[in-house]
Amino acid sequence: MGLWTRMWPTDWAVLMKSWLIFFSLGLYMQVSKTLACPKVCRCDRNFVYCNERSLTSVPLGIPEGVTVLYLHNNQINNAGFPAELHNVQSVHTVYLYGNQLDEFPMNLPKNVRILHLQENNIQTISRAALAQLLKLEELHLDDNSISTVGVEDGAFQEAISLKLLFLSKNHLSSVPVGLPVDLQELRVDENRIAVISDLAFQNLTSLERLIVDGNLLTNKGIAEGTFSHLSKLKEFSIVRNSLTYPPPDLPGTHLLRLYLQDNQITHIPLTAFSNLHKLERLDISNNQLRMLVKGVFDNLHNLRQLTVRNNPWLCDCSIKWVTEWLKFIPSSINVRGFMCQGPEQVRGMAVRELNMNMLSCPTTTPGLPLIITSVPATAMPTTLVPTSSVPLPGTKYNLTPTIATLPTVPDRENRERVTPPISERIQLSIHFVNDTCIQVNWMSLFTVMAYKLTWVKMGHSLVGGIVQERIVSGEKQHLSLVNLEPKSTYRICLVPLDTYNSYQTGEDTVCSEATTKASFLSNGSNIPSSHEQTTSQNLGSPFLLAGLIGGAVIFVLVVLLSIFCWHMHKKGRYTSQKWKYNRGRRKDDYCEAGTKKDNSILEMTETSFQIVSLNNDQLLKGDFRLQPIYTPNGGINYTDCHIPNNMRYCNSNVSDLEHCHT
Repeated sequence: MGLWTRMWPTDWAVLMKSWLIFFSLGLYMQVSKTLACPKVCRCDRNFVYCNERSLTSVPLGIPEGVTVLYLHNNQINNAGFPAELHNVQSVHTVYLYGNQLDEFPMNLPKNVRILHLQENNIQTISRAALAQLLKLEELHLDDNSISTVGVEDGAFQEAISLKLLFLSKNHLSSVPVGLPVDLQELRVDENRIAVISDLAFQNLTSLERLIVDGNLLTNKGIAEGTFSHLSKLKEFSIVRNSLTYPPPDLPGTHLLRLYLQDNQITHIPLTAFSNLHKLERLDISNNQLRMLVKGVFDNLHNLRQLTVRNNPWLCDCSIKWVTEWLKFIPSSINVRGFMCQGPEQVRGMAVRELNMNMLSCPTTTPGLPLIITSVPATAMPTTLVPTSSVPLPGTKYNLTPTIATLPTVPDRENRERVTPPISERIQLSIHFVNDTCIQVNWMSLFTVMAYKLTWVKMGHSLVGGIVQERIVSGEKQHLSLVNLEPKSTYRICLVPLDTYNSYQTGEDTVCSEATTKASFLSNGSNIPSSHEQTTSQNLGSPFLLAGLIGGAVIFVLVVLLSIFCWHMHKKGRYTSQKWKYNRGRRKDDYCEAGTKKDNSILEMTETSFQIVSLNNDQLLKGDFRLQPIYTPNGGINYTDCHIPNNMRYCNSNVSDLEHCHT
């Protein structure tokens, strides 16, 4: 019994040791199998990089455990997908863009969730290919050659888990029918879609984002009730199409962003946005809108940003309600782009800054007496309100305050009936400093917290930020406008603001026009001496500029001439040094040294000779150095004292042992 007791621990230890060895070996084999990597690829943890290697097929041996597979920018075709790739269960993301696929590939990893196939030449999509990818959630098919007839009926329905489908930049002529019911985002922009049937979005109750920009859609090509099924839609963009009015029956339960810019919209029905109670952003820029129906924005209770740029807004009586609406909306609403394009007297003004005196209304204000004023042929064609600007004496510029004119109605006797001004609470005057600067002065009969001064040059397109503005405090009563153009007409408006820099209620905007003349002096003009001095200084400015330019040209010429002289001097000096050895000597006095590069000669005279470089370079340290040796019989030998067994240039009866003695 004692023997068994002593042997049991030893056997148990051996058994445990053997089991650990087999377990470690199996684990090592499993890990080695998992970490195997194709030779043409690079593996990093769970990523396999086979991109940009000119591959024509997917490499064999993609190991289990890989999650992301990079195969983009190769030359892989549809025959290059091995069947074993479909059984790699760990891969969930595959990048295959920039290859040579012409069909939707087969044998992709069965559990892939994100698939990038853009920038290929895919033309057809089969149901069988998508039926293999039951877990596919995000599919990128941008920039291919997919047409409507190339998509098999019900092909996308096979991808039952698909959430995002991108079909931008293809050849679709209509939206494919039979999309997955759980689809959340669909992009079909930059195609040739001209028709959307009422069945295209029938079952897409989960769709939240729809982009159909850059197509050939018209209002007739969109079936009635097409978008009414999209109950969860949050963003809808139909930019760069050919619509003449917004699509009807837009779902308003969750819609937050609506983009309608770059169409041909000429009018917006009153009920177009009536059910969009949660809409936060609306863009109707770059259309053909001249007016808006009153109350078209009344039901947009959650609106935060409205953009209406680059529309030919006609600022007549029909836009009066927009002016009032802009002045009373909360400051949290950002409205951009309401700029008058006509008529000419208000061109360039912001719609928010208009008042009734500036609008061309066809009727006069009832209940007010009419003031009949005849208009002479030589007089100004407008009647000014008392708040118009007055030019100061002695100036040479014309001030034409036609903006703050009163609306007139011509009668049969060539006279004008003028509506009198409502108030005279702000007075505006302008002083001309010079041809590019105007000083605007104002005086208010009531307390104002801040002013907004705007000015714009007339007769130009308003696209590109022509209108300039400046907000000043209520205590300030003047502002200088600089960098103006001579002989140009500017419209200057002053708007009183409240404490929060919002517009004051009422019609308190005052505007005037100022026309500047050219900055030259007329011979027949009668101008005071003080102004003549300023004008003469202005006339001298071109001569001053010409003098500066002439001085700069002369300076540059002097510098160039100095550089040329220095260069020629250096070149002559170099040439003289190069041919220095030839001065005062005969050609017969020289003998070639026979060096490798032939860049030196042996100069010989009656009493001595030396080696002279031809290219004016220093002789190297190891070159021959010749020394004269005088012998007893009067002969002279030359040898090198540093290099043994050297060449002897002249022979005499001097022994070899005495060659290095002087």
